[in-house]
Amino acid sequence: MAVVPLLLLGGLWNAVGASSLAVVTCGSVVKLLNTRHNVRLHSHDVRYGSGSGQQSVTGVTSVDDSNSYWRIRGKTATVCERGTPIKCGQPIRLTHVNTGRNLHSHHFTSPLSGNQLPTTHLLCCQLIFQSRFPYTSTFSQNWPEVSAFGEEGEGDYLDDWTVLCNGPYWVRDGEVQFKHSSTEVLLSVTGEQYGRPISGQKEVHGMAQPSQNNYWKAMEGIFMKPSELLKAEAHHAEL
Repeated sequence: MAVVPLLLLGGLWNAVGASSLAVVTCGSVVKLLNTRHNVRLHSHDVRYGSGSGQQSVTGVTSVDDSNSYWRIRGKTATVCERGTPIKCGQPIRLTHVNTGRNLHSHHFTSPLSGNQLPTTHLLCCQLIFQSRFPYTSTFSQNWPEVSAFGEEGEGDYLDDWTVLCNGPYWVRDGEVQFKHSSTEVLLSVTGEQYGRPISGQKEVHGMAQPSQNNYWKAMEGIFMKPSELLKAEAHHAEL
């Protein structure tokens, strides 16, 4: 899947602002704001110097950075038709528009907060990890690293994230969580900041327990119109 420049998308999709577009849909390109730390989910062609060595994922305060756009797609090995509303509980992929790599997680240690958790937190995390993965001997003494992985939108099953929200659909003015479908951690911002070459950007990692650090909201972007399926469901509900 080739990465399509955002300038070309404007001719295909409707821009933000139409009052009828209340739900978030497949094919939309959005920026995601972490509501606790007021940073947008971000990536760039800069690799981690430790852990997986994959492309880094961070949080940035800038509103205008084009490296904060993510395309919403169906889970691995599936196609989510353009304009299909995203249901609460649905697994999806988030593909970084400028590099074509997918939001990803695994059991590598997150780079900044790896050695800063108190012993009680480490024990709690270890117990949770072992209960979910009893046949895995390696435990990362920290919340897992989050990276961007794959080429031209194709990676593996560790790119899948489940949308957690209230109600039947992910709505644009509502907060959501993203739960990694394999490790079951929540996409979170730690508050820790990187130095060079990405000075001031916040660490993004996976967190085993829900907190205010793992709530996100769709912000700027290009949103696809909801498909006829949603209109048919709404009409059925009125009958």
